[in-house]
Amino acid sequence: MTSNLHVPIAVGGISHHDADISALEQFRFEDERSVLSDAREWFRGVCLLQTCNRVEVIVHGEASQLEAFFEEQGRTGYWILEGEEALRHLLQLAAGIDSMIVGEDQILGQLKASLSCSQEAGTCNAVIDQCITKAVHVGVEVRRRTQINKGAVSIGSAAVQLGEHLLGSLEGKHIAVVGGGEMGTLVTKALAAKHLTAIYVTNRTHERALVLAREVGGKAVKFEELYHYISLSDVVISCTAAPHPVIHADRFVAMMEERRWPLDQRPRPLIIIDIAQPRDVEPGVGSIRGVHLFTIDDLRNVSENNMHTRKKEASMAARFLEEELSQFVVLLNRTAADDALASLHTWAEAIRVRERDRAVGRLQGTDEKTLAVFEDFSRVLAKKLLLDATYAIRSGAECGNLEQAEALVRAITRGEHTCIRKRD
Repeated sequence: MTSNLHVPIAVGGISHHDADISALEQFRFEDERSVLSDAREWFRGVCLLQTCNRVEVIVHGEASQLEAFFEEQGRTGYWILEGEEALRHLLQLAAGIDSMIVGEDQILGQLKASLSCSQEAGTCNAVIDQCITKAVHVGVEVRRRTQINKGAVSIGSAAVQLGEHLLGSLEGKHIAVVGGGEMGTLVTKALAAKHLTAIYVTNRTHERALVLAREVGGKAVKFEELYHYISLSDVVISCTAAPHPVIHADRFVAMMEERRWPLDQRPRPLIIIDIAQPRDVEPGVGSIRGVHLFTIDDLRNVSENNMHTRKKEASMAARFLEEELSQFVVLLNRTAADDALASLHTWAEAIRVRERDRAVGRLQGTDEKTLAVFEDFSRVLAKKLLLDATYAIRSGAECGNLEQAEALVRAITRGEHTCIRKRD
């Protein structure tokens, strides 16, 4: 069986492999719904994946179309993969092999959320649905078959590790977590096991902060009290979903002075770890005396250590992904036959209804029971007559011979002559 993909699939964008946080911010699409709406005019199906470490667009279309779309959107510095390479990338992505923190599980939820957004925006067709659903399924199976996510950390827990490394220990420290979303939850739960003196949790929606603080025995604080509780903290981890900075440099100068004891020469050090994308903390905060600001880029060392300890598992996962790739191709080729089958069944349904009505019209005083018999009989007959043709069309598409499948449909519906070669 040939494994050539006969469905135009492309994926493109940037990620932590080739871009720093500044480049990711510039490439990011602020209004996802608007972008998906624009993309609807370009592609048969499209899905947008935006995380802390990547901005990627998956399309049912040609690579050249995706390149033109990026250019129209004013994006540069991107890469594009097409065909089987695009599918391989999606499998590696879902498996956690392509993540900054190798084996992390958060990407599975992010892929599902992206698919859901695409569905709500009306840009998800059968091919895009198959692409994301299959990738997520394989990602789950990789984690079941290997230990690639054993001891794996998310970006959030990597931030906690960084804080622990910088201070030697977090025991007895005061920590402020800014953001109560998915990332904030991961961070806060990772902190809960560190024997802290206090965890302050704040979020623009105070109810969310209350729920999260209750889960970990922390204190929920109102967002307008943010700077007061930052001044009480040793480490601040910020991870909101805000489209702009929420921590500003001009508020920090006076606040840092408040951290100075009367006889101290300088303020007590404050560590800020900004893992939001786009950034929560204005870059100028890092230049203020006593403040040590770290971003996602500083977590790359955690990723490298993480990868080093899991190379064997990643290699096992890669072999499994290659086996799944051929099945992925067959699945998409089969999906591509659906359009051809739809036209075949539409043609057959039109004939069935026409002939049913002619037959019923020749009878006088037909009762409801007789009409139901005619309806059931005509449906079953049409279905059985198309059974072999449907099987042949799907089989041809699965083998990568979509042109043969489409030619068979034309031969049936339009009476066109077609020469179907016997495959070796």
